[in-house]
Amino acid sequence: MSDVKKQFGKAIVACVKQVLSDYDVRHATVKIVDKGALDSVIKARTIAAVQRALDIVEEPKWEVL
Repeated sequence: MSDVKKQFGKAIVACVKQVLSDYDVRHATVKIVDKGALDSVIKARTIAAVQRALDIVEEPKWEVL
């Protein structure tokens, strides 16, 4: 287990789960690869990935920000 996962794993997973919840994504497989990014960066990357997967890049849900 990496040091990042030991120290921040729960917070990272919570951040990703919150974004998925904000977009009403219930059934998804998510692979998180991180080396210590800030929560805001993890959130932004997750939002981008979800918007691409849902094909709503042109019409983002601004309220989740």
